Amino acid sequence: MNTPLSWIKAYVPDLDCTDQEYTDAMTLTGTKVEGFERLDKNLEKIVVGRVNKIEKHPDADKLVVCQVQVSENEEVQIVTGAPNVREGALVPVVLDGGRVAASAHDSDPHPDGIKIKKGKLRGVPSYGMMCSIDELGSSKDFYPDADPDGLYILSDNPEYKHAKIGADVPELLGLRDSVFEYEITSNRVDCFSVIGIAREAAATFRKEFKPPVVKETGNHEKASDYIRVSIEDTDLCSRYVARVVKNIKLAPSPEWMQRRLAACGIRPINNVVDITNYVMEEYGQPMHSYDLDKIADHEIIVRRAKDGEVFETLDGQERSLDSSMLMICDGQGPVGIAGIMGGENSKITDEVQTMLFEAACFDGTNIRLSGKKLGMRTDAQAKFEKGLDPNTAMEAINRACQLIEELGAGEVVGGCVDVYPNVKEPNQVAYDPDKINQLLGTDIDEKTMVEYFRKIDLVVDEEKRMVTVPTWRQDLHCMADMAEEVARFYGYDKIPTTLPNTSATSGKLSFKLRMENIARNVAEQFGFSEAMTYSFESPKVFDKLKLKENDPARQCIVISNPLGEDYSIMRTSTLNGMLTSLATNYNRRNKDTRLYELGNIYIPKALPLTELPDERTQLTLGMYGSGDFFDLKGVVEEYVEKIGLTEIKTYDPNAGRPYLHPGRQADIYYEGTLIGYLGEVHPDVLDTYGIGERAYIAVLDMPEIISRASFEIKYSGIARYPAVTRDISMVMKKEIMVGQVEEIIRKGGGKLLESYHLFDVYEGSQIKEGYKSVAYSISFRASDRTLEEKDVNERMEAILNKLKELDIELRS
Repeated sequence: MNTPLSWIKAYVPDLDCTDQEYTDAMTLTGTKVEGFERLDKNLEKIVVGRVNKIEKHPDADKLVVCQVQVSENEEVQIVTGAPNVREGALVPVVLDGGRVAASAHDSDPHPDGIKIKKGKLRGVPSYGMMCSIDELGSSKDFYPDADPDGLYILSDNPEYKHAKIGADVPELLGLRDSVFEYEITSNRVDCFSVIGIAREAAATFRKEFKPPVVKETGNHEKASDYIRVSIEDTDLCSRYVARVVKNIKLAPSPEWMQRRLAACGIRPINNVVDITNYVMEEYGQPMHSYDLDKIADHEIIVRRAKDGEVFETLDGQERSLDSSMLMICDGQGPVGIAGIMGGENSKITDEVQTMLFEAACFDGTNIRLSGKKLGMRTDAQAKFEKGLDPNTAMEAINRACQLIEELGAGEVVGGCVDVYPNVKEPNQVAYDPDKINQLLGTDIDEKTMVEYFRKIDLVVDEEKRMVTVPTWRQDLHCMADMAEEVARFYGYDKIPTTLPNTSATSGKLSFKLRMENIARNVAEQFGFSEAMTYSFESPKVFDKLKLKENDPARQCIVISNPLGEDYSIMRTSTLNGMLTSLATNYNRRNKDTRLYELGNIYIPKALPLTELPDERTQLTLGMYGSGDFFDLKGVVEEYVEKIGLTEIKTYDPNAGRPYLHPGRQADIYYEGTLIGYLGEVHPDVLDTYGIGERAYIAVLDMPEIISRASFEIKYSGIARYPAVTRDISMVMKKEIMVGQVEEIIRKGGGKLLESYHLFDVYEGSQIKEGYKSVAYSISFRASDRTLEEKDVNERMEAILNKLKELDIELRS
């Protein structure tokens, strides 16, 4: 956002400060000034001169000798080669010792300007120089009446034809001004306008703010007799205001308007176009004008484009549209892309007689996405993207019509067509001076706070302590926002340094982070190194892991703008990253590699996405080299024991995971809930990843584990009564798991069971084929008495009876 200081002063007439003072003060009150530039930089001793006499140069065919009046009593001789110099013309003259911004041969301004000294040209003395517009640091773009190949003849411009001889040229041309560049945050939409900046300046410097007074305009006709307007997609267009101007008279806009637009970097074109640009800068409300005679059926329809629809914009380019884009249409088809650019079929030409003015409010997000799809970027689009206030549209279009009448550009038809389905109402926010002072650490009285609020046009009800926030202030919603308004106008530099009024508390990690740190400690204790892999993966990983087509893991989130296919989905499993890392280490001849990762997977709740996915942290362990399935199982059990999961863990070997070895895998259950799995990687998967030896993987679902974890430890005293131990050795089929045996021991042992321990497993020639020998040591103890033989025998009998049901025999 760029504004000339002179335009700000038009609405804050009492503003009197230097450029640097303005920069510092505005920045401190929240309207950050990035920098400023003087338009009269390097323009010194340049005055209005009149060419009194022209003579041929005695020694050069292309040079002439001019006698130029530069003050009432002074005439100087200047030698020039300008082709358009003539007697009686008023021209800019830089006197001896003066300075210009650029040379006639190089239109780019010189950093330090060019100093002009008296001298001789082909033997004839010359005491200055007459200037072109380029030498004054500007161009024909901003001074359309200037000759691009010669002097700037001031008298050819009606505004300057009566300029006083000797007058300051930079002042005359509006160059004694500074242009300020602001860094406006996206929540301050009101400050993307000159009026918004001027309001802030008035409040900052405690001066009166005098915005332009918009007067009622229009004849006794009705605009509704000329045009009809309907909005089909009110979610993308909250308001559409149309006014009509007839008997259009195209002409150059007045000098004051041209100078203000030029200072903002906008090239003056004609009165109608300049008025729309002027109001856009003044109010921050983009406008557009159509030739009403080209609007079919004199009807405007705001609707979405049709897929595949083609439209030619003002720049002559054909644009392919889709149904996400909002269009301005007449009775036959599109006439403009809403908020971005009008169409070639309705543009204003020199033959225009009746014009339709448009001021609307479109959805900012839709405008940004449409512009991105079309590869377009316009000034109007940049404004709409911020999210404009629909209540500004009416005032802006009325201001434009007022300027039309003031400049004699046409006859404004009375009334307007205003389609505004859902009126946006002002917001009310409560304020409490005590809470504001407590928050800021200040002691500001309520009267001062109210003055700050009213300075920025907030309506204050002091009895209810309620502020009515205008709709153009979209950033004020709560007490903290009101405190910020107080702070910035009181002065951040005046707020004293104070300690917070709060009690000190000891900081600590969250429960989740402590659980994860324990996981890291346990893994590293067993020789694992931490790995980090990408959350974005290729859909090809599902085939690499041998997943079935209907496997839930294939239901993944697809990235809308991926870096490439290899990073086009969000992972639903951490296995690919871990196996890729193990493969990298194997290919680099690293032996006995052990890696772990704490990383997220992303499980969509529905596809296509309707809400954020379930992000679940997974502890993944991977290894090859020394160690086997049972070593990895030991690491898992060490961790879950460490975090308080002391109940029995069960393992289901029928996990059916295709990427693991069918006979060497298991799902891990705790209290009936699946908390993870482990196993040896399937040989086919190992071949796919290029790992030439057995590898093992374990994955734990951290949310399930953490929800059951606890640091509570209950103390139990030293046993007062002795334990009774019985050892049993059993012969059973290999298919029977020790987990089944232990379940029988736990249930049969009852309350007297203290512990059990597997101390031997034997498979060999002394046992018949298909069987194995398993031996347990079982310990019983009572807390209130010494156990008798019959107590232990009863429990052992219950255990042995259940074992017999599984065809398990005792070894003698």
